[in-house]
Amino acid sequence: MIGLLDCNNFYASCERVFNPALNGQAVVVLSNNDGCVIARSNEAKGLGIKMGTPFYQIDDLVRTKKVAVFSTNFTLYGDMSNRVMNIIRQFTPDVEIYSIDEAFLALDGFSDLANYGKKIVGTITKWTGIPVSLGIAPTKTLAKLGNRFAKKYPAYKNVCIIDSDEKRIKALQKTEIGDVWGIGRQHRKFLESQGIKTAFDFTQKSSSWVRKYMTIVGERTWRELNGEACIGLEQVLPNKKQILTSRSFGNMVSEYIPLSESVATFASLCAGKLRRQKSCATSLMVFIHTNKFKEDLPQYYQSSIIKLPVPTNFPAEIIHYALEALKKIFKEGYQYKKAGVMITNIVPDSCIQTNLFDGLNREKQRRLTKTLDLINSKYPKSVIFGAQGIDHEWKMRQNNLSPCYSTRLKDAIRIN
Repeated sequence: MIGLLDCNNFYASCERVFNPALNGQAVVVLSNNDGCVIARSNEAKGLGIKMGTPFYQIDDLVRTKKVAVFSTNFTLYGDMSNRVMNIIRQFTPDVEIYSIDEAFLALDGFSDLANYGKKIVGTITKWTGIPVSLGIAPTKTLAKLGNRFAKKYPAYKNVCIIDSDEKRIKALQKTEIGDVWGIGRQHRKFLESQGIKTAFDFTQKSSSWVRKYMTIVGERTWRELNGEACIGLEQVLPNKKQILTSRSFGNMVSEYIPLSESVATFASLCAGKLRRQKSCATSLMVFIHTNKFKEDLPQYYQSSIIKLPVPTNFPAEIIHYALEALKKIFKEGYQYKKAGVMITNIVPDSCIQTNLFDGLNREKQRRLTKTLDLINSKYPKSVIFGAQGIDHEWKMRQNNLSPCYSTRLKDAIRIN
């Protein structure tokens, strides 16, 4: 049996953990630069606030209904996610972290899954304050369905187990085809055009029909819905083949210096991601562009790719070549809204093809980087490169940012 544990309204729930006055109040969390809604409490959903709605469109509703609004606080959300995942591992060693607020659990061999599931849910909620739901079923796709029911129907008390054909068929009949994990928008449209409205309708088709129109991937979903496990747990996530770091600026940038500071910062972040997965970059791309929604302003979009002489994850070296790429494409007279750095052609750091004419001391680089990572792991962002700058006029707009309660000492709650 496989479980799918999902944190309910995760971002909004994280804000409520440290501010209980928000319980029962509508809460929304906004995207980068406070652009649009990316998370909602149940109360906000009840007001008709949709995911992806631009914030300016609900400004009046926010004021009249006293909706609590927060900028994304990824530091807080990431730390709370780690706490939840660490608790899960105390109940089963086989865990696949699927996203920041979801994880699959291998539950084979555990007896009395109903009580064990309630214990998992209760412990996480008690220890973190985050409400969670758990779906348990023979396959990952059915566990996803079970999780939806655990959230939707209070009678399940946050744990739904699909452990018989009768329960499976009932769940399939009550699930719209577009709500099935693995059925995308285009497949949903096609299936609905064929008269397939529910997950149960889909399972009544033959495997050959599904493979013909939806390839082997669709057939795998079909088999999972029929109770045949086809998708195993990925306990070790595969290394990324591309790494991208980009941001939309809080204020548009027209000068080279602030733009170069943003690119240097993004390059350094990419280098850190490379080191965490023990990889190196062989090439990188830098791109910049203006705001396409400002039609009254001159528009410009350009990118530049540079092949690195030796694969590397040394931040200073990646910053150097990223700025070389930026110099090739930067033009004055434009107001830039976004920049980014993409690392491509990634290779393991254990098999590096060196260059006969490479003049850098790679061993010294490795020791220096290890020291920087150690310092920054204890004191985040305490050591940065000069090219990244200090006062970032391009930084994201976060007018409603909550404190980093659990990771920054000065933000810790004080009890009088």
